[in-house]
Amino acid sequence: MDKAGILAQAKDYIHKEKDVHFKTEVEKLLAQEDWKELEDRFFRNLEFGTGGLRGVIGGGYNRMNTLVVKSATQGLASYVRKAFPDKAAAGTLSAAIAFDSRHYSQEFAEAAALIFAANHIKAYLFSSLRPTPELSFAIRQLGCDTGIVVTASHNPAQYNGYKAYWNDGSQVIAPHDTGIIEEVNRVTSIKEIDKAEALSQGLLQIIDTVIDEPYQAMVRSRLLRPALIKAKAGEVKIVYTPLHGTGAMHVESVLGSLGLKVITVPEQREGNGDFPTVAFPNPEEAPALELALKLGKEVGADVVMATDPDADRLGIAVPDNAGGFTLVTGNQLGTLLADYMFLSLKEAGNLPPKPAMVNTIVTTGMQQRVAASYGAVCIECLTGFKWIADVWRKSEAAGTPTVVFGTEESYGYLVEPEVRDKDGVSAAALTAEMTLYWRSKGKSLLDRLDDLYLTNGYWQELGISKYFQGPEGPAIMQGIMEQYRKQAPGVLGGIEVAKIRDIQELVWKYPAHPERKEPVDLPQSDVLQFFLKDGTVVSVRPSGTEPKIKFYASCCTEVGSNGLPAAKAEAARKLEAIKKDIRRVIGD
Repeated sequence: MDKAGILAQAKDYIHKEKDVHFKTEVEKLLAQEDWKELEDRFFRNLEFGTGGLRGVIGGGYNRMNTLVVKSATQGLASYVRKAFPDKAAAGTLSAAIAFDSRHYSQEFAEAAALIFAANHIKAYLFSSLRPTPELSFAIRQLGCDTGIVVTASHNPAQYNGYKAYWNDGSQVIAPHDTGIIEEVNRVTSIKEIDKAEALSQGLLQIIDTVIDEPYQAMVRSRLLRPALIKAKAGEVKIVYTPLHGTGAMHVESVLGSLGLKVITVPEQREGNGDFPTVAFPNPEEAPALELALKLGKEVGADVVMATDPDADRLGIAVPDNAGGFTLVTGNQLGTLLADYMFLSLKEAGNLPPKPAMVNTIVTTGMQQRVAASYGAVCIECLTGFKWIADVWRKSEAAGTPTVVFGTEESYGYLVEPEVRDKDGVSAAALTAEMTLYWRSKGKSLLDRLDDLYLTNGYWQELGISKYFQGPEGPAIMQGIMEQYRKQAPGVLGGIEVAKIRDIQELVWKYPAHPERKEPVDLPQSDVLQFFLKDGTVVSVRPSGTEPKIKFYASCCTEVGSNGLPAAKAEAARKLEAIKKDIRRVIGD
C-alpha cells in the first residue's frame, strides 16, 4: 500500500474511533511520519477468522481496538438476527460475554455487550474476569443464541482478541463461521446505545454468582470418586498458578471445597495483563511454570498445576525419582485422563454401551490404543476444540456412540457435556482426583504412564513452530504448503513416507502408487499429514490464530525385551532426524 492509501485509511480510522487512546496513537504516528509502522497497522483489516479476532492491541484497522471490536460485533449481531428471525421479531435474542485479564479486555467486552444491546440482543455480561469455559457454560445455562469471550488465550501481553460462540456453547463452525465473516465484512455502520439506557431497557444484565455457583457445582458433580475424595483429600498437596489470569477464583474454590490442599503461587495469583513474571503465559512452556515448580519443591507438592490466562488450558508437573519435577505434556495428560475416566466409569458400571472419546488429528495415537483397551473408540477430528464439540454434538444427536471425553495435544481437555470448549478448571479437579486415586494405589502419575507405555507402546511427540511476521508472512507460509504439495517428500527422518493425507484437497495420496487416490472424510482445512512406514505421523499446517506455521510429529516404538529406556532412545532418535528435515524447509 502506498503512502496515499495509508494516509486515507488512517484518517478514516481517526474519524471513526471514539476511544481517545487508540485515536491518539495513530495521530502521533502520522505526525512522526512513521510510515513503516502505519503500513503494518493499515495494510489490511484485522481478519475476523473462523474463530473470531486476535491481534496486537493498538490503533489501526490491523490491530485490536474498540472500533475493530465494535465493527466485528455488529457483524455478528446482524448474522444472529438473520439466523433466528422469529426470535429477532419477538425480541428474545440474547448473548453472553466474558473477558480475561488482558489489557482492554473489560473495555472491549463492555463495548461488545452494548453493540448487542443496540441490536436488541440482550447482553449477559460478567462484571469481572471469568474463564472461557464458564462463558461456554453460561451460554448453555442461559439459553443464549451466541456469545463471545475477550481473550488472546496464552499469547504474549501485547495481544488481545475474542472468540465467537454459537447457541450450543461451542465456537462457531460452518456454515455460521463464514456467514459471520461475510456480515462482518459488510458492516458500514454500527448501532450503538449507552450503558445506562441499555440497563434501563433490560438489554444489559450483569451476571456473576447466577453462573458462578452452578458452574462450580457442575464441576464438582463430574468427579468420579467422591467417596475417595471425602476420605483422603487431605493427603494430596497441590501447588497452582493461574499465570496472572482468570483461573484462581474457580480452581481455588472448587478444589478447596473438596478438602484438597491448594497453595497458589502468590506472585501470579492476581489478574495482570502485563504477565510480569513470565515471558509467555503459556502452561505448555516450561519457563512459565518456573515459580510454581520452585514453590512445589519447597512445600513438597504432589502435583503442580497451571492454567493459561483464560483458564481453558491446563499444564501439570509431578515429582520424579530424581528429587525434582517432570513436566507432563498435553498428549500425556490427555492419555492419563482418558485412561482414568474409562477405568473409573467401568469400575462403577457407568461406562456407556458404546463409549467414545474425541481427539484431534495431531494428537497422540496412543489414545486410540488406550480407548480400545476399554472397548471404546477414539474419534478423530480437525485441530481446534470447536471440532471436538462438533463430534460431541453429532454423537448426542445420533444417540451412539456416547462421548465421555475430548482432548487435544495443546493442553486442552473436556470432561463434561455441560461445557463445549476445553475446560482447565474441570480438568484441574479431575487431575487432582486422579492423582489421589493412583496415590491410593501406591503409584504416581508417572508410574501409571509407564504402565500404559508397557501395554500400548512408547509414544513421543514433537512440535515445531516458526513465526512469519509482517505483510509477507502469509505468502511465505502458503509457499511452504504449496511446495510440500508439489514436491512431497518421499522420506522424512530417513523413514519412507507410506501415504499422505491432504485435508485441503480432501484426498489420500500414495507416493509409491501415484495413480491411487482415496477420499478424506473430514472438513476441508489447510493441513498435510505424512504417514511414515513405521507408523510415525508428521503433520504441518498454518496456524489459524497466529502468523506461524506448525509442525507435529507423533512416533511410537514398541517396548521390547530391552524395556522402556531402549524404546525411548529409539523414539528420540527418529524424532531428531525428522526435526532436522523440517528445519531445513523452514530455514531454521
